[in-house]
Amino acid sequence: MAQRLAKFMARTGVCSRREAEAYILQGRVSVNGKIIETPAFNVEGDEVIAFDGEKLKAAEQTRLWLYYKPTGLVTTHKDEKGRQTVFDALPPSMPRVVSVGRLDLNSEGLLLLTNNGELSRELELPKNAWSRRYRVRVHGRVDEDKLNDLQDGVSIDGVSYGKVLIDVEQKVGTNTWLCVSLSEGKNREIRKLMKFIGLEVARLIRVSYGPFQLGSLKKGEVREVPFKVLKEQLGGRFKL
Repeated sequence: MAQRLAKFMARTGVCSRREAEAYILQGRVSVNGKIIETPAFNVEGDEVIAFDGEKLKAAEQTRLWLYYKPTGLVTTHKDEKGRQTVFDALPPSMPRVVSVGRLDLNSEGLLLLTNNGELSRELELPKNAWSRRYRVRVHGRVDEDKLNDLQDGVSIDGVSYGKVLIDVEQKVGTNTWLCVSLSEGKNREIRKLMKFIGLEVARLIRVSYGPFQLGSLKKGEVREVPFKVLKEQLGGRFKL
């Protein structure tokens, strides 16, 4: 069955569909030895499809992993500044995977990894409203009225941020632990929201993404979600 070249590439886990479209425009993808110049190109899947000269393998069964990302790693396959990436730190036994969204350099916690770029895209889409929950330690005076204002959504520097749920968990001196839940996850959203109300984020840990939990994972540990569980959680939303 014919499908877009970028979709085929994402399905193999080499990259996301958006990245695949960019790679095609950069002239890095060939089909049967011919460089393809437009993402509007269909393939059947039995062609010789190569990315940067390397033949892509056929798509495998969709898999998903939970990974406890430590701080100090960037969530990208290649960093222009030469910093260590999440993918550099994964066990050698891991297949090629893409991340579901990102965690910034100084954030830690649950990062979902998959060998299916189409699944990654599906889980990231704001319209699907997958809740992300974080434990956040902030420094400064917590004004609960200002926290309540954030929960209704605000605009910061021309960027609109939707509703968030914020609960105060624990206060110790000038440090406070908050539980923050949001469903979109714009770039550095929580840090920007906290700064907007005069708080400095000292630590940020993602503890869940949709139904998937960080649980007892230790920093740097990776654990595969059993296919049965994956099917139970995603079967109605995504064709596995």
